[in-house]
Parts: sequence; C-alpha cells; structure tokens
Amino acid sequence: MFRATAVGAVAAGALLVALAGSAGAAVALPPAHGDLLHVVKPGARANASQSNNWFGYNQGTLEQGSKQFHSISGDWTVPTATQHTPGQAENSSDWIGIGGGCVNADCSLTDSTLIQTGTEQDVAATGKASYSAWYELVPAPSLDASMTVAPGDHMHADITETVSGADVWKITLQDVTRNETFTTTVPYPSTHLTAEWIEETPLLIGTDAGLASLPNLSNPAFDLSKTNGAGAGLKASEAVQLTDANGTVIGTPSAPDAQADGFAACSWATSC
Repeated sequence: MFRATAVGAVAAGALLVALAGSAGAAVALPPAHGDLLHVVKPGARANASQSNNWFGYNQGTLEQGSKQFHSISGDWTVPTATQHTPGQAENSSDWIGIGGGCVNADCSLTDSTLIQTGTEQDVAATGKASYSAWYELVPAPSLDASMTVAPGDHMHADITETVSGADVWKITLQDVTRNETFTTTVPYPSTHLTAEWIEETPLLIGTDAGLASLPNLSNPAFDLSKTNGAGAGLKASEAVQLTDANGTVIGTPSAPDAQADGFAACSWATSC
C-alpha cells in the first residue's frame, strides 16, 4: 500500500478510467480511499519466506504446478489496532488478492499486477484508531468500498473473473457481522500468476516517505480460503513473515489450520 501524493493519485486514477474505458463500460468511480495505494511488496527480502511489508500466505502458479488463478476468496476478523510506540502513526491492512506475489517457490519471479480488496486498520499519532474498507487495481489508487467497519467484524471477500480469460472481475466485500455488502465489476488485465491472503504495512510517499510502522493488532484469523472455487490447500512453505529494516521478524503467520484453508497472523511476534 502507498499513501499517494495528489499528482500520483490523479495519474493512477486516469489509468483506472482508461482500463474501464477499454471494456466499453460507463465509468463512475467512487472516491479515492484517502489517496492510498496497496501494491506489490517491495523487493527487499531476506529470503523467499520473508517480506518487508507483507505477512500471511502467498501461492504462485509455478509453485502450484502451473495452476493459474481466476478467483480467490477468504474470511477474516477485523483486528483491533492499538498504538505500539507512543506518539507514532501506524498503519495496517488485511486483504485477499490475485497478483503481486511470488510466482515460484524461491521467489526469483514476482508478479507486477494486483487486484485486491480488504480492510484498513490505522492508528494516528494521537493513538486514535480508524477502520475502513477498500478495493484496488494496481497501480491505480485504492478506492472506498463505502462500508462501516469495526474491530471484531467478520469479513468475507471474493474476487472472481466473470468469464475465464476475459479479465473482467467481480469484487465482493461483505461485513457478515453487520450484513453489509459491497460489490463492483471492473476490467483488469491480470497475469493470474499469484494468490494471497495478507496482513500488510504500507509504504508512505511524501513528507513521511518510507514503510509505515506496524501497530499492535489482534489476530485476524483468516479462514475459508479458496482459489478457483476449491479449498486453497495452504502449505507451511507458502507462509511469509514480516521483517523490519534490520531483518528482525515482527509479524508471522501460524501454520495452516487442519482444513489447510486458514491461519492466524500475529503482529510483533516471531511465532504464532
């Protein structure tokens, strides 16, 4: 995720209009979600199982035996965010997506496309927490999903290519607790190469450029993860840990659950 400058947001928004226009559809874009961009993880990685702004699970088409991803779904609980360091602004997101991750097991190949939807859990420097919902077609800015979100809410998300190979996608984000659902259908030229269930820290652009700090977060408990309509079959080898600038692990997922479709995600922890 990026916090975009005004110029960056306008340029990316223009790209989104162009993508929609290429499908011949009338475009009525919702407002930008605080000029935020959720993006592929930066290249700084200690190894294939670590990232400097993601933790969770990542599957790749080569690691999966040339399987391509045409749909992804998953559930999670919106975590409670509290300030880790007094006086410091801290940011986090939980999401599912197609693209943006490691294509093969050793992460020597990565994917530059990413279509995703999720929730945001941020803490201001004053310590006040805020929660919201969004979706995004990288590199365009994230857009507001116009939902009420609160810690403890049960979320369900689904991203599905409506016709295989057509690159037209239906995005659904549902707050099961509040019985609220956001749905939109968008054109997006995905490579279909990776699938993810992720808790993320953002990359900020502007005066405070750099990776955002991680707040304290309760466990989002991802579950019911699927790709192409079937259980995800998560493997421990697909887990990704979050590291800080010194390479210290500060966020880690648990091993997959008994159904191989869920996991816990523990912030400020080396095991989960």
